[in-house]
Amino acid sequence: MKLGLFYSRYCIYIYLDTGAIYRTLTLKALDRNINLNDKADLIKMCKKTKLDIGNNDDGSIKVILDGRDVSHKIRSPRITQYVSSVAKIEGIRKQMLRLQRRIGMQNNIVIEGRDIGTVVFPNADKKFYLDAKFNERVKRRYKELKATNNRITKKLVELDLKNRDRIDSTRKCAPLKKAKDAIYIDTTDMTIKQAVGALLRTINNG
Repeated sequence: MKLGLFYSRYCIYIYLDTGAIYRTLTLKALDRNINLNDKADLIKMCKKTKLDIGNNDDGSIKVILDGRDVSHKIRSPRITQYVSSVAKIEGIRKQMLRLQRRIGMQNNIVIEGRDIGTVVFPNADKKFYLDAKFNERVKRRYKELKATNNRITKKLVELDLKNRDRIDSTRKCAPLKKAKDAIYIDTTDMTIKQAVGALLRTINNG
């Protein structure tokens, strides 16, 4: 698998959402009607995938899959429903681990993911574990998806989020868990601006 980076000349740090990588692989697998239980076929597909991921000038993620922009497609409820099934495959995660580390070693980077502080970069300069009460997470996710999908319901979002948490927390390879030295921040009652402020205060205070 090939992965490239592109970003605005104004950026000092690049931002990498590793979830976008697994979402992109899920999109390709579904588009090609690959059985998501066929680990060998999925790993083979992964090795033959060209993925360019970077930041637009506004900081948002831009993802190019085999030459086409899929930035919006990977955020659909269909992808959300199946992404954990792809992300739990050990062979795929091992390939992504090497790529993520290589990117991190070559750039100043802010990287987000469910195993970043425990597996990908256990010696990161700063590690944060952002959390929120489950009902608040459902509310936020529903609001996000409702903007692009009028058929989505809170019940569907709740079931999907609960299922993803279960799969990601119990998978054998790189499960979701808080790193022992990660700084825990409960964002339940915070706005985005307040959450960012909490992160910056911690960083600035050393």
